[in-house]
Amino acid sequence: MCGSELYEGAIFCGECGSAVEATPYLRAPVDDRRASDTSIVSGAVVDGPTARPVAPSMPAPVIEASALPDQGNLAEPVPTWVIAASTGERVIVAGSGLLGRKPVTPAGEQFDQLITIADPTRSVSKTHLEFGVEAGELWVLDRYSANGTAVVSPDGQRRVCEPGRRYRVARGSRVEIGDQHLTIG
Repeated sequence: MCGSELYEGAIFCGECGSAVEATPYLRAPVDDRRASDTSIVSGAVVDGPTARPVAPSMPAPVIEASALPDQGNLAEPVPTWVIAASTGERVIVAGSGLLGRKPVTPAGEQFDQLITIADPTRSVSKTHLEFGVEAGELWVLDRYSANGTAVVSPDGQRRVCEPGRRYRVARGSRVEIGDQHLTIG
């Protein structure tokens, strides 16, 4: 992790995206008898973009599930969040991102999505707000935009967002950005 200060109950670092707590990963042992299986290529197990050699005589270690802390039902569906802009754009949230007329990722930062909002009146800043999902909840953060950001909850309460601070957004909320708005579903 990068050493940034985390909010209480944070699962991921807001700066670098690192997980605060890792979930154990169980891997089935490699069985040499499956040499014809196409998932085993040249004696290597692929973990993401890199491969590492596997000794043919050594099976991979197995961690007994009973030795791990209870992780609950890991097959629970992950909530899907949708941002629908008043200008017609509709995007499924996939991680963290920036939204604006022409969002730009600053040096040293990394985001999963850049969402461009068409705004001929230019009331939406180039990089107006940041968003992400943490603990299954969507949040937004005003990136010091010229015309500000406000969140209107489903019950009609309007909250002006202080730049640089995260705000949880409930489903059915409206996020006002300049003359435009986003509906959260």
